[in-house]
Amino acid sequence: MQWKRFFRHLYTTRAALRRAFPDAVLSAIDLAISESECLHTGEIRVAIEASLEPVEALHGRGPRDRALQVFAELGVWDTAANNGVLIYLLLADNVVEIVADRGYNGLVAPAEWADICRAMESNFRAARFGQGMLDGIGRVGGLLAAHFPGAAASRNPDELPNRPAIL
Repeated sequence: MQWKRFFRHLYTTRAALRRAFPDAVLSAIDLAISESECLHTGEIRVAIEASLEPVEALHGRGPRDRALQVFAELGVWDTAANNGVLIYLLLADNVVEIVADRGYNGLVAPAEWADICRAMESNFRAARFGQGMLDGIGRVGGLLAAHFPGAAASRNPDELPNRPAIL
């Protein structure tokens, strides 16, 4: 029912996002991304959004469409090796979307990304927001390390911010 989703997006505020992801959790996510990126040359970017505009939710705008827009807006596509990955959480729906740059085409099956998303969503439904995000980052990092193994720090610049983007 779209009306149910409309009201969920109307009442999921930035305050709810801050309760789910306080500063300590955001710092832990930042650290997890930094540590992960020492093991591979990929770039992980996390974006967390409390809700869509309620009218967008009512008219059926999905999290995948929004994740693709955020992928572009945050420049996740703009890495030297085309190996950026966006982990996008739409809190009102407890839905995770992973958008991977073209460097992963033919290397990582869509089902692998989807499996990570579903595991994260399971944690979020149980209100384990920090743990869900950290587990997801770990699993994404494992895939990146398998396909884009680490390099010396001087050859592996940090191309994207590690701090989660709060939208």
